[in-house]
Amino acid sequence: MEPAQPADRVPADSTPPEGHPPVPEGARPPVAPAAEPALVEPGPAARVPGEGAGGAEVDGAAETGEVPAPPPRVDAGKSERSPKDMAISLLVLLIPIALLLAFYRGFLGGDEPITVDPAPAVESARAANAFPVAVPADLGDGWRTVSANFQTVEGGSTLRLGYLTPEGRGAQLVQSNVPAERLLPTELTDQGQPQGQTDLGGRTWQRYTARGNEQALVLLEPNRTVIVVGDARDNELRHLATSLR
Repeated sequence: MEPAQPADRVPADSTPPEGHPPVPEGARPPVAPAAEPALVEPGPAARVPGEGAGGAEVDGAAETGEVPAPPPRVDAGKSERSPKDMAISLLVLLIPIALLLAFYRGFLGGDEPITVDPAPAVESARAANAFPVAVPADLGDGWRTVSANFQTVEGGSTLRLGYLTPEGRGAQLVQSNVPAERLLPTELTDQGQPQGQTDLGGRTWQRYTARGNEQALVLLEPNRTVIVVGDARDNELRHLATSLR
């Protein structure tokens, strides 16, 4: 007697039953392999990877038992500059600036005001023959001409000469044939108010206030008005007025 064989086992004998034609070799149906027994017994409940009991998420390191590597340490000495390094960097920036400033002041005269030649403006005013033109004479050392302009506008002509006094203050000489009632508000602004008279060089001048801390001396003549105005001291304004020739 032959031992019993499994139901899914195909007999080794490929001879067809009696009364049936033989089956070609290539037309035979494939034989399913026998089921293998499970090697690992499943646990009490299947778990979704990444989840713990009750559906809570579990870190991959906890599942595998591996400890994650700590983040790389940042060296404080390399990421932050010391006060000494910052002082050196600042010094490197300041040295070229100091050299340029010294060159500008020492060789280019950076502290010196830019002076101009008043002669062209004075000659233009005299050529226009609109009014008698007077210029300062013997002002002395320290007086510098910083602006000069002659302009003809509707209603008259005006010559303006700007000066820097020895004390470093500003003074302006204005001569014009524009009517005084129009010229004074323009040159002295609405702050210009008469303050009395003063005699200078044999002429009677009117003392006025002007814009800000400025003061003015005004000489009114039939065919011209002369104004000496600025933030210079009173003695410097008087000196400029008496020097006119």
